[in-house]
Order: sequence, then structure tokens, then C-alpha cells
Amino acid sequence: MKKKSSLKSTIAVSLTNYLDAGAIVAGASGLTLWKDYLGLTEGHLGWLNAISANCLGAAIGAIIGGFLADKYGRKAIYTYNMLVYMAGVLCILLATSFVQLLLGFLITGISVGVGVPASWTYISESSEVKNRGRNIGISQMAWGIGPTVILILGTLLAPPTSGAGSEGWLFPLVQTVAAVFGVTEGGALNVFSSRIVFVSLFVVALIAWLLQRQLDESKEWEKLKLEMKNEKYDDFNDGNRISHFSFFISKFAKTLLFLAGMYLTWNLVASVMGFFQQHIYETAGGLSNAAANLLSVGQWLGIIATTFVFSMIVDKVNQRWLYFVGVSFAVLAWAMVLTVGITSMAGLLLFTLLWALQAGISVQSFYALWASELFPARYRAAAQGIMFFIVRGLSAAWGLGFVYIYGEQGEGFTRAAWVMLALLVISLVIGTVGAPNTRGKSLEQITRERYGS
Repeated sequence: MKKKSSLKSTIAVSLTNYLDAGAIVAGASGLTLWKDYLGLTEGHLGWLNAISANCLGAAIGAIIGGFLADKYGRKAIYTYNMLVYMAGVLCILLATSFVQLLLGFLITGISVGVGVPASWTYISESSEVKNRGRNIGISQMAWGIGPTVILILGTLLAPPTSGAGSEGWLFPLVQTVAAVFGVTEGGALNVFSSRIVFVSLFVVALIAWLLQRQLDESKEWEKLKLEMKNEKYDDFNDGNRISHFSFFISKFAKTLLFLAGMYLTWNLVASVMGFFQQHIYETAGGLSNAAANLLSVGQWLGIIATTFVFSMIVDKVNQRWLYFVGVSFAVLAWAMVLTVGITSMAGLLLFTLLWALQAGISVQSFYALWASELFPARYRAAAQGIMFFIVRGLSAAWGLGFVYIYGEQGEGFTRAAWVMLALLVISLVIGTVGAPNTRGKSLEQITRERYGS
């Protein structure tokens, strides 16, 4: 009975991952359409990436959500957060200027960030010892399913790029919807393809809100709350925040550096791929919008399959070597870019395959698992929020720099690829060397072994 319960709650909470990745890819799949409609430059695109669910928006939300989840409980986040997400999506749907679009990306990103520490923490705390990795893997499958659905929609709704017949099968629906608003041609018509994609996210967010509001509070957090009440002590209202912060940093510095180091270096690459992949395929790879989305659909189907394999074996094999294998695929993918290139279909397909393999056994999966294991319950969500803030915040800065390295039409892609390769090698080394031995242990046992009683 408990196993069924943990799986059910995992699926409900995993919708947060669906909406996280879905928001990133929904923006990415329509990036060229918004660029044409609003007359944006590569610099504008860099700002959209920087404040979105991909970077700064999520960073701000994570540090807020982490502390709120530790102070008020995991369920408190699920009661209200999806309402913020829906507000952000609605802002994007109605956007007719860059400022409105930017605001929508920011609000959506903040909501995504608020939900991430709570979701990984809740899944870990509600899982059985032998199923913790499996449940985290299932949540990561939702992270793959979201982009797949969004990209399929983007492909079906895609406007023509090279004359009649090059549009998606459902583009007539786009024309019908746009005509209701008095729009019949040009960039204003084409961008309705992206608007409809965001409508699908609004619907899923509403479903997620209805399901997550029914979740029970984490038993471990309830136990912690009772202990803190008996101690007459509240970490976040003890009157000495500087002392508390110093304790936090000194006690968990090693764990923070390990997790942030392995995740940051990987996420700097993954954030670019998440937001700019279709744009790169269209500029450096020379594909149409529909073809770029279709190729990415194939990649995400591969990611879902690989993540399923990860979820089935992560609780049964040596996690250090599984991590090594996963990140090795990422290193090979970018090494291939620097040798074969992506200007040919063969190069594009090989790169897409390798990236799909690494993303299923990815740093994100291990980070979600280890970050929820390596901190005591009292600080678990807040610690993840701090790291997520650092990682996504620096990813925002990198996204702004990437567009200038990359160039308007991808003329600097080779230079960017060298940077990507170096970052992935660093992530490979840090994660492989520092991988913790937590498999098969309870969260309480892990806490005692690392920090004592």
C-alpha cells in the first residue's frame, strides 16, 4: 500500500518538472517566431533566456521556495504556486511587446523555481528506501515528456518557412484562431503557433494545481515540526540570522560545493541546449522551424526511454559509474560537434542521439537524488534552493554571454562548443570523484553518517 502511495504522489508532484521543462522548450520552440513578430535581436533573446524558467527566474523562485518549504511545509508550496505559474503563462499568451513577453517569462520562471526544491524534497521524503532513485527517475521522465509534447505541438502548429506545404499539419487551426482576433498574415499570425502551445501549459498547470492541493504533508517534515516545537526553537526566527547563516555555510560547505560544482558546469551547457537548441538547429544547422522541432522530438523520445532505464537501475547499481557513463555521452556529443560538425544531417542526428543518451542518465537526475539525500530535513529544501539559485543565476549570465559568442547566424558556434566541452569534462570529474555512497540507506541514516546526531 505504501509503495502505491509513494508512486501516486510522485506522479502528482512530477507535473512540476513537466511544467518546468515545458516552459523552457515552449519558449525555445517559438523563439524565432517571437523574434520575427516583435523584431527582436539576439540580445533580446539572451534576456528572454536569462530571466526565464531556464535561468534567473527559476533562481529567484528557488531560493524563496526552498526556505518557504522548510518553514511552512512542502504542501504549502503546492497549494498556491501553480496559480503564479498560470498568471505568467497568461501574460505570455497576451504579449504584444517585448516587455510583456519578458514579464511573462519572469513570472513563469519564478513559479518553476519555487516548486523545484519542494518537489525533489517531497519525492525523496515520501519514497521507500529502495525506491528513492526510481521515484526521482520518474520525476525526471516528466521533465522529458513535457518537452516532447510541446515540441510535437510546435511541429504540428509550425507556420510555413519556405512556401506552401512547409507548414505543420495543424497550421490551419492557427489561422482560424488568429482570425478570431483579427490577425490574418505576417509575423503576428505565425506567432499564434507559439501562443497555442502556451495554452496547453496553462491547462496542465490547472490540472497540476488541482492534484497537488490534495497531497498530504510530508511525514518527515511533520516530525521535524514537532521536534522544533518541543525544542522551542525556530531556525528562521531565532533572532540571529547572521549566526544561523554562518553555521549553515560552515556545516554544509563541502556538500554545497560538490553538488553546485557538478550541477553548475553541466547546467551551463544544458541551459543553452534547453532554450537555444531549435534556434541553433535553424541557424547553424540550416533546418526549418518544423524540422528543428521534429528532430528535437526524436531527441526527447530518446531521453524519456533512457530516463526510464535510469529509474529502473539507479537503486540497484553503483551510482558513481552510472554517473560516469551518463556524462561521458555528453562529452562525446560535444567532441563530435568539434570534429564532425552539425552542418550535415548525419552530424545533426549523431549529436541528437548522444545528447539524448546523456540526458536520460543526466547530472540533473543525480543532482535531484543526491541534493535531496545529503542534507538534514531541517535544511533540505532551503539548501537545494540556495544551490538552484546559484546555478540558474550563473546560467542566466552565461546565456547573455552565449548569444554574443554564438553570433547572429551561428558564426561563433565552434568557439562556444569548445567552452561546452570543457564544462562537461569538469562536471564529469567532480561528480565521479565525489559521488556519495547513499544507495539503500534511509535519509535519517545518511544524515547521521554525514553530520552525526
